[in-house]
Amino acid sequence: MPISFTCPHCGLQTRVAEQYAGLAGPCLGCGKTVTIPMAVPGPGAAAQGSGVGAVVVILMAVAALIGLLVCGGIALMLPAAGSAREAARRSACTNNLKQIALALHNYHDTYQCFPPAVVTDKQGRPMHSWRVAILPFIEQRPLYERYNFNEPWDGPNNRVLANTAISAYRCPSDPNPSSTETNYVMIVGPGTIGGLPNEKVGFRDVTDGTSNTILLVEVVGTGIQWMEPTDLSIDELSLRLNDGSDKSISSNHSGGAMVAFADGSVRFLANGIDPVTLRRLILRNDGQAIGGF
Repeated sequence: MPISFTCPHCGLQTRVAEQYAGLAGPCLGCGKTVTIPMAVPGPGAAAQGSGVGAVVVILMAVAALIGLLVCGGIALMLPAAGSAREAARRSACTNNLKQIALALHNYHDTYQCFPPAVVTDKQGRPMHSWRVAILPFIEQRPLYERYNFNEPWDGPNNRVLANTAISAYRCPSDPNPSSTETNYVMIVGPGTIGGLPNEKVGFRDVTDGTSNTILLVEVVGTGIQWMEPTDLSIDELSLRLNDGSDKSISSNHSGGAMVAFADGSVRFLANGIDPVTLRRLILRNDGQAIGGF
């Protein structure tokens, strides 16, 4: 006699032979395990039922094995997916530095020098940053035209503009890429391309060679707002990458940080770079030979 029963999960009504009564197996509608209602077994039902039960057990074992393989495959794929995302962010960070380096080159073509890293007033108070000066060269001319050079960067008018996040000034690997802080700074001080306040450095001053002189570096956790006329001083700079201080070249990329050179190229410097070599790369005119890095 056929038995009619309803799946408690999906409501599918099914008629099966009474020899399957008491057995558990997957519902044909939703796949969830259901138990067929008991019925009075007929002659030979026990023998037949045992064979059907074995089939059900085998099918359930196969389903479990497939689930294990699928879940295990997903688990194995997760690290690879994370690595791919970081590779994409690292590539975007490289492109940011190339865009900024190109903007500095275009500024140089226009004014025959790089913008001073810091412009001060007559009393020596920091007023404006190079990151503001190159806004027209990174497709931000409307923002540049709203900036008031007659007041400091944090004056009443300019303070409002400071709330604008510039994606080109943020590394995509930073935990908060929409912040108005910057991840890209110049190194300033005697002998650097950033130079002294109000100093106008040009290619003519880079006598060590543009491919051997650092123009920009990547940093994290400095708290420098992108309009703020603050960078890394060579006199305070830690020459060991990612040393945990806010005075080192650092990044959220594993193993090192991105830097842009005066020729516009971008390279990844490893954490273990020799501090003497790094200092020579920062100085534009020390005349010292630079080995491999």
